Amino acid sequence: MSGNFKNLIIVEHPLLDDKLTRLRDVHTPPSEFRRLLKEIAALMTYEICRDFSTMEKKVQTPLEKTTGRILKREITVVPVLRAGLGMIDGVLSIIPEARVGMLGLYRDETTLQPVDYYVNLPAGLAEMEVVLVDPMLATGGSASAAATTLKKYGAQKLTMMALIAAPEGVRLMEEKHPDVTVYVAGLDRQLNEKGYILPGLGDAGDRCFGT
Repeated sequence: MSGNFKNLIIVEHPLLDDKLTRLRDVHTPPSEFRRLLKEIAALMTYEICRDFSTMEKKVQTPLEKTTGRILKREITVVPVLRAGLGMIDGVLSIIPEARVGMLGLYRDETTLQPVDYYVNLPAGLAEMEVVLVDPMLATGGSASAAATTLKKYGAQKLTMMALIAAPEGVRLMEEKHPDVTVYVAGLDRQLNEKGYILPGLGDAGDRCFGT
């Protein structure tokens, strides 16, 4: 865990540092932003899956029988639309067998509160490892609302992946969902008066899709 936050893990790696720095750069075009987002998500997936449960499986190699280990539960990845979509290909490059749910949330720019508009999730979430994906954990309102929705639909083993987080968002997730471990590539300083992360990288959705 990291610092004073019991539910936060900062994934540290020189490649992540390099890619995250380039991602922050205001001069990085959408095409490169999308590529970096995918690569960061792929690198983080290894760490997120570290504590997933496994079970024994007997297999026949070309030479003899042996016993290995396979994942015990199916995995469902749920991006928060729309920015979370930019991280899906990276996750699926590591676990292509994962299912993908969709959760549409946006932040009201006046109240800063999350508003949901779309939910499409596979059945049987209670038996799966569920990974909530959103590049930015800012106020924590959207992430907390997303976690609440996923739990309502049965999710019991829930983890979150984000690029960067503000202390305010991590604190809210710890308060509302102490059972959800949050993995990030960086913990930034604070939020500004509009609820954006500082130093941050701007609006991840806009930068990813060029809007």
